[in-house]
Amino acid sequence: MKNNPNNKSSNKNIEKIRAKDIKTKENKKLIQSKRQAFYKPLSFSTTMRNPQRIAEFLKVLLPFENRILTHEIIMQIVASLISQKLYVPRCAKNYKKELESDENLSKTITQDIIANSPQKHKEAGFDYGWDSRFDTWYRLPMEFGFCFYAMNEKLEISNTGHMLIDAFSENPSNDIKIASIFTNCMMKYQSNNLFRNTLNANIPLTLLLNVMQKLQEFSGDSKIHKQEIAFFLCWRDDNFEALTKYLLDFREKYPSFAYSNDIIYEKCLEFLETKNTILFKKSKICGESIDEYIRKMRITGIISLRGNGRFLDFNTFESSKIQYIIKNYSNIKDFKETKEYFAYMGEIDFHILEIKENISLNQESLKQKTLNDFALNYTKKQIYEELIILANKKSSSKNEVFKFIPEPTRFEFLTAIALKQSFQNLEVLPNYSIDDEGLPKNHASGNMPDIICKDSLSDSLVEVSLICGRGQVNNELIPITRHLKEYKESNKQNTKKHFAIFIAPQIFEDSKVYVEFIDFKEKLKIKNFSIIDFINSLKHLENIVDFLNV
Repeated sequence: MKNNPNNKSSNKNIEKIRAKDIKTKENKKLIQSKRQAFYKPLSFSTTMRNPQRIAEFLKVLLPFENRILTHEIIMQIVASLISQKLYVPRCAKNYKKELESDENLSKTITQDIIANSPQKHKEAGFDYGWDSRFDTWYRLPMEFGFCFYAMNEKLEISNTGHMLIDAFSENPSNDIKIASIFTNCMMKYQSNNLFRNTLNANIPLTLLLNVMQKLQEFSGDSKIHKQEIAFFLCWRDDNFEALTKYLLDFREKYPSFAYSNDIIYEKCLEFLETKNTILFKKSKICGESIDEYIRKMRITGIISLRGNGRFLDFNTFESSKIQYIIKNYSNIKDFKETKEYFAYMGEIDFHILEIKENISLNQESLKQKTLNDFALNYTKKQIYEELIILANKKSSSKNEVFKFIPEPTRFEFLTAIALKQSFQNLEVLPNYSIDDEGLPKNHASGNMPDIICKDSLSDSLVEVSLICGRGQVNNELIPITRHLKEYKESNKQNTKKHFAIFIAPQIFEDSKVYVEFIDFKEKLKIKNFSIIDFINSLKHLENIVDFLNV
């Protein structure tokens, strides 16, 4: 069979197009590699605002681990994220009923949402659209050493990535282990890591710890004012002594922390050697980036909030861990390749897992004092509004303390405050762990109820959860039943009434059936309340035992 001359011509044209495409890609890579780095403020992605979201997104990668990342694989990951409602595009509002359900979205609905959600987005190294959106989601977890990916390369999950997934998969999640994993991450994380194109070179966590330590030496006070965090965001290097001196001189010039955002912003632009107020917005440097920085530092559990959220300080309960980090992780490391940095970030320093907090004998009294202070200093209306925020997933707290407490733990704290405010003679005993300011750090462990309440009429257990679907029965109500049964048996001589209260944003239908069955079979009283119903009941009840009649 003779070759068709037209086919030869066509093949040559295809080869030319391919050669041009390859050359274009190579030119883009060359331009990108030669793009001049400059000073930039540290900015953590707000897409991954809390550790649970990072763990959930990582878990979606598990079926694709060690596979070559292609557009087809990315679209499967996108479908999984949307199906599990971890990412909900605006057009998904057409499926309000399905979104409120506890079930995953069907394949048909998922594909319809994808088709009607074109992503107007472009990231270096990724095609326009969903591929670039994928990079936006996973860039921070990659910087943190939890996963590694690049187009047409193997997708990897590190040891710490697997540890984080496992810690969140425990019931309840292992908050102590999660804090240690993020401590391991943040004590290594470098602002000039190879995934960023910036001249700023420091380890943000150890820069903060070293400055606090120097401030303690020079002034007797280690606290950092929240507005001063902007200087840490824009600081060029790891010279903590120079930053400490700068802060002390700045405080002398502006005593009593009488700072305006304008002066803070002006100084930050000087650090960055720029006058570009469009690229570096004041609202970002003096607002959003500071909040995100505080969230990331507090994930570690070694940083406390003081002065109603105005200051950051050491959590003195974690002084052994802090000194270990300062001693071993204050020096920047030099990495030649991204895989080398990923390997460093992805390994756990097991000593961090072994260091225990310095348990203080007065922790319980400190917890009670802080609880009482919040109950006195906030109105009932303010606490109810914060609880309603948790009931509405689309809203977020603006409070300078509450917004930095992870939502599940914040739910326990707010509920304890609300109970304290409503029932004067009620002893409210929450089981969340605290920092040295008495603020909640981690939610109650799985072997104990969230809150124990006692008065002359009853002993009750209060459990809260942000789960709204089928998981309420298995993850919450079955453990509540066990806790209530054990508590009732251990207090047989007690003639007071024993019951439990379960509170969630919404109560699933199966949860209502379950408590009726347990009352019939075990004679155990459990009352379910949505957050709104709980608030409305509090407004007119005289004693906590009156919940039994609601």
